[in-house]
Amino acid sequence: MAAKHMHTADAGLRSYGHGLEEHGIRNINIAYWNLGTAQLVEHAIQRREGSLASDGALVVRTGQFTGRSPKDKFVVRDEITDPTVQWGAVNQPISEAHFNRLYSKMLAFWQGHDVYVQDCSVGADPDYALPIRVISQYAWHTLFARQLFIRPEAQSEGAHQPEFTILFAPDFQASPAEDGTNSETCIVLNFKKRVVLICGTSYAGEVKKSAFTIMNYLLPERGVFPMHCSANTGAGGDTALFFGLSGTGKTTLSADPHRRLIGDDEHGWSDRGVFNFEGGCYAKCIRLSQQQEPQIWNAIRFGTVLENVAMDSETRRLDFNSEEVTENTRAAYPLDFIDNAVIPSVGGHPANVIFLTADAFGVLPPISRLTPEQAMYHFLSGYTAKVAGTERGLGKEPQATFSACFGAPFLPRPEATYASLLGEKLRRHRATCWLVNTGWAGGPFGVGDRMKLAFTRAMLNAALSGELHDVPMTEHPVFKVAVPTSCPEVPSSFLDARGMWADKTAYDKSARDLSARFNKNFQKFADVNREIAGAAPVA
Repeated sequence: MAAKHMHTADAGLRSYGHGLEEHGIRNINIAYWNLGTAQLVEHAIQRREGSLASDGALVVRTGQFTGRSPKDKFVVRDEITDPTVQWGAVNQPISEAHFNRLYSKMLAFWQGHDVYVQDCSVGADPDYALPIRVISQYAWHTLFARQLFIRPEAQSEGAHQPEFTILFAPDFQASPAEDGTNSETCIVLNFKKRVVLICGTSYAGEVKKSAFTIMNYLLPERGVFPMHCSANTGAGGDTALFFGLSGTGKTTLSADPHRRLIGDDEHGWSDRGVFNFEGGCYAKCIRLSQQQEPQIWNAIRFGTVLENVAMDSETRRLDFNSEEVTENTRAAYPLDFIDNAVIPSVGGHPANVIFLTADAFGVLPPISRLTPEQAMYHFLSGYTAKVAGTERGLGKEPQATFSACFGAPFLPRPEATYASLLGEKLRRHRATCWLVNTGWAGGPFGVGDRMKLAFTRAMLNAALSGELHDVPMTEHPVFKVAVPTSCPEVPSSFLDARGMWADKTAYDKSARDLSARFNKNFQKFADVNREIAGAAPVA
């Protein structure tokens, strides 16, 4: 009880759950509303949820799950979602009856617990902002939400009216036999009741990606293109987008000391331009280097949440090279921890759109320019290699995958919905599209080497500055993309993917194999127009 009384003077404390009754939560111990960063760090330490590192960051463990649980994510099937959601392995349906049972059990779970509440918004453009409320069991999860989402300006009590509520209770477990889930862990989105339930996992990324899924469902009806991408802007105000799945370099490459960061992961593209969904960054930090990623390195300080990063228990020094817990180590920090961040995080219409892919086969060129039709083809294909640790069940080696729109796990609607929005935006604003391989060169994984970050940055700088626009291009013999013959600060030999291989015959075989994978995957998009289908690689 001593800990309880220790906090009674805290701003934001509400006894007996005052204010939570509207959510059906009653008979709790204490509710902590909208605590600040320092207060939440204090609570997390006092409750032994985490420890302070020597640089002041809060180091936590996510327990059994160190990545998302995609097989445990569900959408409630009702009259609203039934005709609009693309049902399947990504969007698994759960009945309203099962949801109502699970919801009632979770509401009962909160009785007798301390509860943390954080009011936030998703979407930096006020015309499209979604007010949300995150109700959490742990202080560190609340800090995560505070740092990742957009904090409302100071407002009077009751002014924040959430349009979606996320309930995050890691210690509550579902009963598959009773609740219609696949395991004790579940993430359930109900678009009619505007509620998300997360239980049986402590991985905070589920909160972030649930909010992203919500925006991906709501915004297309308003003509806004929701995107799994990072964004930055140059000195002249030119905006660039970086699409790619986790581990392909969105956060690292958009955090460029010479450009201003709009956001690192999730954005919308409206008729006014680009806007960040979030107010923070969620950076992978395995093998983080001060030399190669100075902006992310400098963002790790007091207020940052570090998930599963190894730390010396005596000196409190961090070991970013350690895979002791997982390769999916993460840092969550507010956008203003990045030097030269754009706040509010909005930008103009993109001049350049970059598709990042970690090609585990070492076939794709380090950089190539796409026609609009090729851009649509590669957007629908979404080829990359998942990196170990970002999802449960992945081994040490990257796994080649095709994830439509570079974000299929977070897209409730059919892929064609998002592809149509991309095509419309590209046609209207005439952005140049580039395909950048951040994977392997000189051979496949295990033989070749991972792309040098310095070279990738140099190629991107040249593309974004316009230096590559007038460089002679050669057509890749299989993928037909335009490959520059030269680039400042990059050896010309490095631009030739085939030339980097010692065994040219082996390269040709790998290129044909990868082409076949593309063509097999694209069969599900047989109804696209002839021009997009014609952008496929040759067999």
